[in-house]
Amino acid sequence: MERPPNLAAAIESAAEALIGVLDSATSRHTVSVSPTQLRVLSLIVSHPDTNVNRLAELLDVVPSSASRLCDRLEAVGLLRRVADPRDRREVRLIPTAAADTLLRDLQQRRHRAVQAVLDRMPNRAQHELLLALVAFSQAAAAVAPQAGSDSTARTA
Repeated sequence: MERPPNLAAAIESAAEALIGVLDSATSRHTVSVSPTQLRVLSLIVSHPDTNVNRLAELLDVVPSSASRLCDRLEAVGLLRRVADPRDRREVRLIPTAAADTLLRDLQQRRHRAVQAVLDRMPNRAQHELLLALVAFSQAAAAVAPQAGSDSTARTA
């Protein structure tokens, strides 16, 4: 089967539509947390035992920028800095229960928003989309180790 010439453009358009759906679900949230702060919380949750330097690497920013992001999250009660029991010189970033609740609520809102769009699609199109997304994810994973090999630190 030959690839349509506008496949990449169609994917970009669909990605923009998905971002719009997800942003809409996020903007209806009652807590005023920036998208960058949400990303920081998500990274900390998915990378246990993260410290500021590791967070800076994950965000591709300088450590002072990562530290300021953590300061803001700590100020609103979404993050705690805790001494590592194995090495008290290390400070670990720990999401609070409020952060866990915030992320769980946001994930549920986003899921419902995406499901509402999927519900407007025919079942066959949903199945084809699933197959295409799985294939796309596999292809992207095959090239992922090469991506980001030339990274430079940025500020947030």
